[in-house]
Amino acid sequence: MVTTNPVHFQLSPKMNLLKPYRKTLQFSTLPSLSQPPPAADVHLVGKAIAILKRHHLINLEPLSSQFTSQSASYILHHCQFDKTLILPFINWARRRPFFDLRCNCLSLHILTRFKLYKTAQIIAEDVAINTRDDENGDLVFTCLKDTYSDCNSSSAVIDLLVKSYSNLKLVKRGLNTIHLAISHGFMPGVLSYNSVLDAIIRSNEPMKLAEEMYLNMIRIGVSPNVFTYNILIRGFCGVRELEKGLGFFNEMQKNGCLPNVVTYNTLIDANCKLRRLDDAFKLFKTMSNKDLEPNLISYNVILNGLAREGRMKETDEVLEEMKHKRIIPDEVTYNTLVNGYCKEGNFHQALVLHNEMTRNGLSPNVITYTSLINSMCKARNLHKAMDLLEQMRVRKLFPNARTYTTLIDGFSQQGFMDEAYKLLNDMKKNGFSPSIVTYNTLINGHVVDGKMEDALRILNNMSKTGLITPDVVSYSTIITGFCRNQDLENAFQMKREMVAKGVLPDTVTYSSLIKGLCDQRKLTEACDVFQEMLRNNLPPDECTYTALINAYCVEGDTINALHLHDEMLKKGLLPDVVTYNVLINGLSKKARTREAKQILFKLYYDNEVPDDVTYETLIGNSGKMEVNSVVALIKVFCMKGLMKEADKVFDKMLERKEEVCEGVYNVLIHGHCKGGNLRKSFELYKKMVSCGFVPHTATVIALIKELIKGEMMLESSEVIENVLRSCRVTDAEVAKALVEINHKEGNMDVVFRILSEMAKDGFLPNSGKTAYAQ
Repeated sequence: MVTTNPVHFQLSPKMNLLKPYRKTLQFSTLPSLSQPPPAADVHLVGKAIAILKRHHLINLEPLSSQFTSQSASYILHHCQFDKTLILPFINWARRRPFFDLRCNCLSLHILTRFKLYKTAQIIAEDVAINTRDDENGDLVFTCLKDTYSDCNSSSAVIDLLVKSYSNLKLVKRGLNTIHLAISHGFMPGVLSYNSVLDAIIRSNEPMKLAEEMYLNMIRIGVSPNVFTYNILIRGFCGVRELEKGLGFFNEMQKNGCLPNVVTYNTLIDANCKLRRLDDAFKLFKTMSNKDLEPNLISYNVILNGLAREGRMKETDEVLEEMKHKRIIPDEVTYNTLVNGYCKEGNFHQALVLHNEMTRNGLSPNVITYTSLINSMCKARNLHKAMDLLEQMRVRKLFPNARTYTTLIDGFSQQGFMDEAYKLLNDMKKNGFSPSIVTYNTLINGHVVDGKMEDALRILNNMSKTGLITPDVVSYSTIITGFCRNQDLENAFQMKREMVAKGVLPDTVTYSSLIKGLCDQRKLTEACDVFQEMLRNNLPPDECTYTALINAYCVEGDTINALHLHDEMLKKGLLPDVVTYNVLINGLSKKARTREAKQILFKLYYDNEVPDDVTYETLIGNSGKMEVNSVVALIKVFCMKGLMKEADKVFDKMLERKEEVCEGVYNVLIHGHCKGGNLRKSFELYKKMVSCGFVPHTATVIALIKELIKGEMMLESSEVIENVLRSCRVTDAEVAKALVEINHKEGNMDVVFRILSEMAKDGFLPNSGKTAYAQ
């Protein structure tokens, strides 16, 4: 809770200036402005005023060299209440040599009285920039004070000066000006305090300083307003001190200051960034109860929070609410959603939204295009990735280093190293220096291609140039390559080399070495490396355990294999398809297929097995990882043709009322297609669609293929129609038309081929639960 006890306002040592300035300032010794200028200037002043009255400013130019600061000051004082004369004169004179500090201060008083704050602020900022030696703002304040009574001014001019200092992040001057003003009987308003508070935060000064300033304004009787609290809340949220921000949120309400939309948006965003989405939604809902309507920023913040956490299904509800309230999505909305769907791997929905935003006249940014390019590279659709790069250039958007690195990685992964190096050259030509990530993608490309000499060449060049130092990923990638080639001698030599250069192996390094040893049936050495890994406090991952489990199964030691499986679960690591596959294979080789199935079932729903390895452990909490493990088990059963067992796990999930994800349906449909049970596959498909899920493209293609082969034409037609209806990518219109024509004519081979190409190009929905699912 924020306290409001009176305290002495003191600056940090860095800004040793917070104690009020108490020195008595002397008034200017310049002649009084009410007195006429010297005789030599009288004629000049009269002539200038006559020109101003005729609005012929150009005629002032010949007189410019004759002006002095005193004659200019006299005109400002004499004409200060005549807006039509004084404003043109200030605009004409303010950048000329004779227009000194006194003239500027007079102008500030006059412009502030006319409420021409924008022009006044420009002049005040110029004054601040041109008085660099006035470190504490004493000189400017003195001049402003001396000209105060001559212009019948108000304390608003103090607020304006402080705001100008704050805009330039001159926190020290702003703070001292407030104290000088107070010590000379002026009362700076809340605007002054808000400006300096904002400058403190923008300058990344300690938040303790902002809090002290808040307490000081309370002490001297300046009432904070909603802007004060919003600045403080933003500041504390910005340094991840959400509880402090909430303290000010509660205090403002207690003091009768009502939060506004900005207040809520700041707190919602802070909760989202701290992954406290439930709290963010509570605040979001509270707005309506307080008669505050969320604005576009509110929705964008919530959508960004959901996308960051991978909760893309929930974004549909938020978009529906926006549509209902007629809040039109902007670039931020679309870019957030496209990036979110790309991260999730839902390329179709990402492309749908990309098309929609361009159709609505909105432009994707570089980050969005990079996400789409990355998605296409992951889908191995390099043609589409390069097409998106070209779209960027047409829209005058320039690829950044990450865009190039993404494309280099995409081409490297598929072994197109010539193209990868062309992109590397383009990257350098456009002024981007390749990062360690860029070089690591090239190393990986050569490793994937089996060219270990080329991979080593890049590593050695990195070390020789000294511009980029190889990291643990660089060495681990090469170690993995040696292990795949069964070259354990060079793999371990590389490990010794990295350690000698101060790069410590990580879990991936050890897992690669363990797998390499296991692949060569060197289980004892693998276990030694495993123990070394544990001694170095590196936690084994799923790959480590799977390699060892497989090795034990190969040796026929199913007891130790199952022991490692249990250890895996106890450490919170969940088996994947590979783990279950090696377990079933190992047990089956010992003619214990029945035992294999029984053991795997017991892991999920046999009450006699200890709690830490039961079904509840894996899917009881309905977490993403746990559900993925259940999908993995079902997938292995499907791969092995054990469809009855797969169905039993599925039925058990339904019985327990667990949330069934689209992945479960996808693998079951595949399994029953492979097993020839097309009726069951089609029923599962219909159930999946009725639940609002969009089947993966691979599922749809496999199902259509088998239905056509099984001469279930009505069913295949229904699936095709559903697919075309849910396809929202405008680039696919020609392909859709071709599918429809060939479907009507019964050319099912052509239909299947076109659908396969559409799937490859990301034109078909490939996962998720969408608002347009049937």
